[in-house]
Amino acid sequence: MAEPDDLGAEIREIIAHDGPISVERFMALALTHPSKGYYTSRDPFGAAGDFITSPEISQMFGELLGLWAADLWERIGAPPELRLVELGPGRGALMSDFLRAARVAPGFFDALDVHLVEASDKLADRQSEALAGCGRPVSWHRTIDGVPPGPAIFIANEFFDALPVRHYIKTPEGWRERLIGLDHEGRLAYGLGVEVEPFLKAAAEDGEILEINAAAQRVMSQIASRIVEQNGALLAVDYGYLRTGFGETLQAIKAHEFVDPLAEPGQADLTTHVDFSALSRAARSAHAETHGPVTQGRFLIDIGIVQRAEALASRADEHERARIDAALGRLTDMEETGMGALFKVLAVTRRGLRDLPGFTELDEGAHDA
Repeated sequence: MAEPDDLGAEIREIIAHDGPISVERFMALALTHPSKGYYTSRDPFGAAGDFITSPEISQMFGELLGLWAADLWERIGAPPELRLVELGPGRGALMSDFLRAARVAPGFFDALDVHLVEASDKLADRQSEALAGCGRPVSWHRTIDGVPPGPAIFIANEFFDALPVRHYIKTPEGWRERLIGLDHEGRLAYGLGVEVEPFLKAAAEDGEILEINAAAQRVMSQIASRIVEQNGALLAVDYGYLRTGFGETLQAIKAHEFVDPLAEPGQADLTTHVDFSALSRAARSAHAETHGPVTQGRFLIDIGIVQRAEALASRADEHERARIDAALGRLTDMEETGMGALFKVLAVTRRGLRDLPGFTELDEGAHDA
């Protein structure tokens, strides 16, 4: 039998009993197993964790999203009650900074009813600590379905990248699903499904990998449909690519280093690059309007991060000014591997909204992707 804390052994037992599993099921087990999953069994954020997100780098990120949302609230008619929903809220840093900034718009702040969609009890405890005394009611839900109806603004920062994907590989016979089984020594290893997938017709060279995140598209369709029917918006920030293409992006990170995704399930973060073109198509299929995607660097600069950094620096000492400058540079770095370029920002609203801060009509070209 598997050791109580060894998710790898449990997955190997599942495969030995039931046969190879999909990459999608492997990711779901590794990330959200009720007691041994990566997100359900630890706090992975910050310098002592496995990775650092934008809200952990600087308060400016959450503050600017709060001000952006206040402007958006007015554009959608300033509903007197608004669900503010964060998907995968981490340790609560983004929401804490968001709500602090939102206080400058009293009507908006007073309308807010905060809902956090979180699968981890450990992280929910950290969020509760971070938001104690925030001035607005806060509720937690395991899934989006638990959020009460009504106008809502959804915030999804590094949420879609953690939703599980399926892999398909082009063979001479057609597309076959990439599966995870056991090698001759009983270790987790990649293999191929026996059956050819009849619904996949994309032309490609043999050996090409097609990564499909159906889970992300389902979530996007659900949120977009709600926005169309009940009013609101979604702002999604994640690292990814603008156009659907071939190639594998599954990666594992442990202690800020890349590791083998199959080596220690439950002990490393598993993510994939977000296909923003597919997300946009899912939103538009639900009759919503999409804005962007644009790069994070461009978005943050357009909505005022430079001015916010200058304001913070004006009342800071030399050490703190250096920290503010470093954070500004990191969040907006437009070098090829910089956060400002790798991360993209996509907004979803009802049809008819135009010229949202951070987006321009030039971004409508993404609709052709």
